Amino acid sequence: MALDQANGKGVWKSGRGKGRHTPKGRQYEDQALAEVQGLLGAHPRRRDLLIEFLHLLQDEYGHLSARHLRALAHEMRLSMAEIWEVASFYAHFDLVKEGEVPPPALTVRVCDSLSCELAGSEALFSALEAGMDPSQIRVVRAPCMGRCDTAPVLELGHYHIDHATPEKLQSAIDAGATHALIPAYQDLASYQAEGGYAVLSDLRASGDWEAVQEMVLSSGLRGLGGAGFPSGKKWGFVRANAGPRYLAVNGDEGEPGTFKDRYYLERTPHLMLEGMLISAWAVEAERCYIYMRDEYPAVLEIFRREIAALEGVGLVAPGYIELRRGAGAYICGEESAMIESIEGKRGLPRHRPPYVAQVGLFDRPTLVHNVETLHWVARVCREGPEILSAVKKNGRTGLRSYSVSGRVATPGVYLLPAGSTIRDVIVAAGGMAEGHRLKAYQPGGPSSGLLPASMDDVPLDFDTLQPHGTFIGSAAVVVLSDHESARDAALNMLRFFEAESCGQCTPCRAGCEKAVKLMQADTWDQPLLEELCMVMQDASICGLGQAAPNPIRLVMKHFADEV
Repeated sequence: MALDQANGKGVWKSGRGKGRHTPKGRQYEDQALAEVQGLLGAHPRRRDLLIEFLHLLQDEYGHLSARHLRALAHEMRLSMAEIWEVASFYAHFDLVKEGEVPPPALTVRVCDSLSCELAGSEALFSALEAGMDPSQIRVVRAPCMGRCDTAPVLELGHYHIDHATPEKLQSAIDAGATHALIPAYQDLASYQAEGGYAVLSDLRASGDWEAVQEMVLSSGLRGLGGAGFPSGKKWGFVRANAGPRYLAVNGDEGEPGTFKDRYYLERTPHLMLEGMLISAWAVEAERCYIYMRDEYPAVLEIFRREIAALEGVGLVAPGYIELRRGAGAYICGEESAMIESIEGKRGLPRHRPPYVAQVGLFDRPTLVHNVETLHWVARVCREGPEILSAVKKNGRTGLRSYSVSGRVATPGVYLLPAGSTIRDVIVAAGGMAEGHRLKAYQPGGPSSGLLPASMDDVPLDFDTLQPHGTFIGSAAVVVLSDHESARDAALNMLRFFEAESCGQCTPCRAGCEKAVKLMQADTWDQPLLEELCMVMQDASICGLGQAAPNPIRLVMKHFADEV
């Protein structure tokens, strides 16, 4: 310890030589600690539950106050800095410092993704911002809420309003509608009455995991979150590593234009759950984690009910399935960022290798599957691989769930052969909206960029779009008409990436920001933009920064007259 040269006492000594009575830094308040402890109840104070505890506080008080965060830090034996950096990373947490005014009790989030922008979300946002008392109701922009088929969409608390108008919002406010509506869905009893979980029970009794893996491989099923990796192969990779092993379900369906996972989960959640438990059996997973985006409150409630039901009939042991709630971060759709978030951390993508099949959740081998992938695992095991492998179109095999929105007559999820073209998709969606002609389309969300109407004969599937500088991704098809500007659509996409970049790597963080500025010019500096795209693609850590250049490059290539 350093000494005070004048009196020889330690520099931290004061008064009569006694040391400080409290630790350094801000001190917690007894009342705040009691409130935090009351909310946490009997939950174990594990580090990986931090985000769940932040949700409890946000839900109870409408914000995260500094006094509660200090108390939470004390209760969890974490530093205030660690609590703050995690809470501030996620968009759905409202942090309030000492002396700051908390946000109003009601928050309205207006979706500004491409489908909602086409449906008039900008005018809606402006009308609400001008017409609402900001001291009573906060109006904010928000990224895609996975309801593109009913654009424009807004969320009041956790209550979604489809085809939103100021009048509909006011009616909801007057009625106090701030909680999610739970749709009619197939519950456990109904699913079991149709033979549900019989396959799982048989496999657990006498199944051969390699035979099931071969069945899944022969079906041609590939990862339907966007990467397209052959699904069965993952099982062998994970099992090759010593246990304990885990399974994580990626339900963070955040790619604008995508809503297929929500579509299935709000109707037949047990198909996904049985597929998950079959996969967990195949890799001998000690626990399953379902990571579900916070924008799907109805799905979260369905899972709470049905996981409890599974436990009640003994199909899973209590605690075998853990439901984790996202907090508004698109980046957590990247599998390693999702794993970081499940562990209660900021959702920063990991450098690879090692891959999550080797070092995943809690540094253990982890099988990660998308929601729809597991839906099909259950169906393949119940109905045979032919349910996919027997469907052929344009030289492609299998089925795809296309989320279709934009300028079509009937937006929605359409299950079509994997070799379908944009023309086939539009026909399935009732044709173009009245008065509109096809100009361009997104084949797989903003990460895939835009293709022109002249390319209407390309099969929308894995491997068929890469030669054209794009990919199918999660099959989020957004249709643009001759009423739209391709450059404006691309700017919408880059603004999304700018807002959702995790900030970890400079090429993505700075690249998206600079791209947005360059794209706002009357005439694009195309050589500079191409140089920027090359750096982002080559040097970004994860797929966000690597795919963000696609809208820029494809607009410069196919819509050069606009830029």
